[in-house]
Amino acid sequence: MESFALLIAASLSAGTLLALAALGLLINERAGIVNLGAEGMMLVAAMVGFATAFHTGSDALALVAGMGAGALMAALFGLLVIWLNTNQYAAGLALSLFGAGFSAFAGIRYTQEKLGPRALFEIPGLADVPLLGQALFKQHPLVYGAMFLTAAVAWFLYRSRAGLVLRAVGESPESAHALGYPVRRIRLAAVMAGGALCGLAGAYVSVIYTPLWVEGMIAGKGWIALALTTFATWRPGRILAGAYLFGFVTMLQFHLQGQGVAIASQFLSMLPYLATITVLVLISSKASFIRANMPASLGKPFFPGS
Repeated sequence: MESFALLIAASLSAGTLLALAALGLLINERAGIVNLGAEGMMLVAAMVGFATAFHTGSDALALVAGMGAGALMAALFGLLVIWLNTNQYAAGLALSLFGAGFSAFAGIRYTQEKLGPRALFEIPGLADVPLLGQALFKQHPLVYGAMFLTAAVAWFLYRSRAGLVLRAVGESPESAHALGYPVRRIRLAAVMAGGALCGLAGAYVSVIYTPLWVEGMIAGKGWIALALTTFATWRPGRILAGAYLFGFVTMLQFHLQGQGVAIASQFLSMLPYLATITVLVLISSKASFIRANMPASLGKPFFPGS
């Protein structure tokens, strides 16, 4: 039971970085923009966050720096696809490749570096509860922050006027433009907000979750977060649940190895990606269900005045 509690705790932590990135991509896609550059943004943010933490000793400043790096890269992407009308899919892939290369080049000097001792967090009183305390109440504050952020995004999208406008832009930018809303600026704001959350996820990996810097350390989590938005049918609550599910599958490999289960380590390492492919295949078999939930103008360019 104690090992199971540790598995749940690790799953929540692993799921947090997926939830943060996927919520950012959800905001993008609700505005009608597909950003395939999550992997690159997370890698650059991870490198920037680690470098900031190494030089300043401040985890909070490192997370903010990671958010800034993600937002800056997203702003570049937004300029290309919103104002210059480049292909969203090609620009996103280019951003991902650029982020991988740039983070590897700029992060060379930090490969062998280590951060200072990590602070331990727990909720007084609750952390001492048998099993539940170990599983739920000894997490980094950002783990609980992801839960709060999920509720905040859901409220924003479905209970606020600004969220209604954002969804309207994703459904029919022409109609929103006819009503006088600045569609391009709204889309850019959504893209930058999404980039900031992807940056926060990347910095969380290198500063809190690992903590170290290694080239390519995001290891496909940006792509899993992208798939997660479709898996969750663009709903914040489902994103959080899906992130924890993927987090559980990710950590299960280490749990099974620790228990001495005789399964090839290569197969266990495949589990998160195998789960991603399986889920996408199952969802794709119900195309009508996807179309009913997907923003109508997702991935489609908008030309004011045309």
